[in-house]
Amino acid sequence: MAQRKYSVELIIVKLREIELLCNQGKTIAEAARQAGITEQTYYRWRKDYGGM
Repeated sequence: MAQRKYSVELIIVKLREIELLCNQGKTIAEAARQAGITEQTYYRWRKDYGGM
């Protein structure tokens, strides 16, 4: 698979999108998949950028 380089701004947008989907009843895995990233990437991004 090709790697993508996401900007910090886009990472924050995707984290917020996943958070909203989870609040609507989706699991983290489903929300991450819908946002176009893996669950592992979500957790790594949340650890690195979650406090922003």
